[in-house]
Amino acid sequence: MSKVADLNRDSDWSGIHVVVAGIGVSGFAAADALLGLGATVTVVDGKADDAARERAHVLENLRATVRLGDAETVPDGADVVVTSPGWKPTAPLLVAALAAGLEVWGEVELAWRLRPTTGAAPWLAITGTNGKTTTVRMLTSMLNAAGHKAVAAGNVGTPLLEVVMAEQSGGNGAGNPRYDVLAIELSSFQLHWSSSLRCHSAVVLNIAPDHVDWHGDLDEYAKAKGKIYTGVQVACVYNVGDPATERLVEHAEVAEGARAIGFTLGPPGPSMLGVVDDLLVDRAFLDDRRNAALELATVADVVPNAPHNVANALAAAALARAFGVPPAAIRDGLHAFRPDAHRIADVATVNGVRYIDDSKATNPHAAAASLGAYERIVWIAGGLAKGATFDELVAGAAKRLRAAVLIGADRAEIAAALARHAPDVPVTEVSATDTGAMAAVVAAAAELAEAGDTVLLAPACASMDMFANYGERGDRFAAAVLELAEGKS
Repeated sequence: MSKVADLNRDSDWSGIHVVVAGIGVSGFAAADALLGLGATVTVVDGKADDAARERAHVLENLRATVRLGDAETVPDGADVVVTSPGWKPTAPLLVAALAAGLEVWGEVELAWRLRPTTGAAPWLAITGTNGKTTTVRMLTSMLNAAGHKAVAAGNVGTPLLEVVMAEQSGGNGAGNPRYDVLAIELSSFQLHWSSSLRCHSAVVLNIAPDHVDWHGDLDEYAKAKGKIYTGVQVACVYNVGDPATERLVEHAEVAEGARAIGFTLGPPGPSMLGVVDDLLVDRAFLDDRRNAALELATVADVVPNAPHNVANALAAAALARAFGVPPAAIRDGLHAFRPDAHRIADVATVNGVRYIDDSKATNPHAAAASLGAYERIVWIAGGLAKGATFDELVAGAAKRLRAAVLIGADRAEIAAALARHAPDVPVTEVSATDTGAMAAVVAAAAELAEAGDTVLLAPACASMDMFANYGERGDRFAAAVLELAEGKS
């Protein structure tokens, strides 16, 4: 048996040499936690910039060994490697570690092992190509509305290792646990390196092409997402409208008695949550078998109530109901929830034209959901395609498009898809990439739009060719729209 196979929070780590790959936020947190347990820690990173050297100085003061500028080889005497999410499986150090028979853990695997041995809070876990952050925040709001001490963690909110290391019986000094339950967002990168994860309940919201450059192909990407279902104790929640998620449940090895629970935007069948006459209803967790369904909330309680966001709400509700949250708390949680910035955010209405910021739509699947929420659209799109294609997206949205304004490095690929599938849609390309580019984009969209139209920033691409991140892209869009509104007033 591997020397590290059964390591947990209460193990003797003093004889264990852990190599931490990456000195970013997650790598630093992993090294800090392991040093606190008494492990011998070596941190490696190919970078040697100011931020890396600053973190290295802190860790060296805690008696870690730090090797910057060399991330190719495994340090001598290593027992296990803990890798940061950004490191691809093809990274030479990880390939060498596996070839040497070492286990490679991700931060999620490490966090699971470092939970309290007794009294650990159950994990309600969420993954998917799109909608993860919104769903995990909705779920946390529902759990809090039911009186549970819950926190959003993982790929959003509080770092997972920080939550786990702080979690313990008597955590609040009054003999009560710090948390009753954790709502956890997990990426495919994090799940790829997990092996012992056993969640209370979990959901894969959707599967669409993304991060194929990291995983190698779509099958490997989906396989990584599906690992969230392994060992689930109560409910494997899947998207009825996305058969790939149901197939992942069908192939998962789960605990005896765990159930498959679907969510759908249509009327639900048995063991599903869905929508009936503008009501969100539950046909899976019925307290009284005489009830055909339980009313949880109205579609209007979901803000914004675009179809893909209603689906997010149903997925969150399914996990909450699996944990025993009553229907009233589902509604109250939705009332209390407000989405993060740049997610189908209503910026302003100018001359009868509505301007919507969905800069978070960084891939075609997310953009398709956004485009499906509006009828007459002047579409702002473009950026870094990350290997994505746009034919299916454009063909599906063609009847809704009145015009398109394209930006960014890969705008020509979207223009070509528009020419093939929506040749009558007027297209304006903005080649500028300076700080004033978004003002030109909004001005062009305003010229193309008529009263009753929606100007929608749903780029279907990443932002780093022109902006620091999708947030800056959305901020510049909103600022340009507000300047336009000021000028029109």
